[in-house]
Amino acid sequence: MTSDLNAVIARVPRLIAMLGILGAVTAGRIGGLPYAWAFFVGAVAAYFNFRLIERFVNRLVQTMVGTPGKRPRLAGLRLFIQLALFAVGAFVILRYSGVNLVVAFCGFLVCPAAVMLESIYYLITYYGHS
Repeated sequence: MTSDLNAVIARVPRLIAMLGILGAVTAGRIGGLPYAWAFFVGAVAAYFNFRLIERFVNRLVQTMVGTPGKRPRLAGLRLFIQLALFAVGAFVILRYSGVNLVVAFCGFLVCPAAVMLESIYYLITYYGHS
């Protein structure tokens, strides 16, 4: 079961990259280079957001399993600060760079789309399609 979960988590970034490229090409056909760039920026932010959340969850699980009685204070706080700085940095970059925020947000949605596609693939592959 653990190796299945690791394989699932390993496939999600590839799906994010494929959906990001496909979406950037589609956005570029609709609105030109500015739309393609905005979608690409959103997709890259989605990839880094996925990696940050993945690292946060892995550290949280390792901490809970490794030392059930102790609470580490600095590791959790440091990861929370990284997530908060990522959110603030993304907002500032998007706000002042002039990219279309709606298209960039659509690019950011490739992460949930990749997770949903991976979930559907997992259900069909491991539980059959009947």
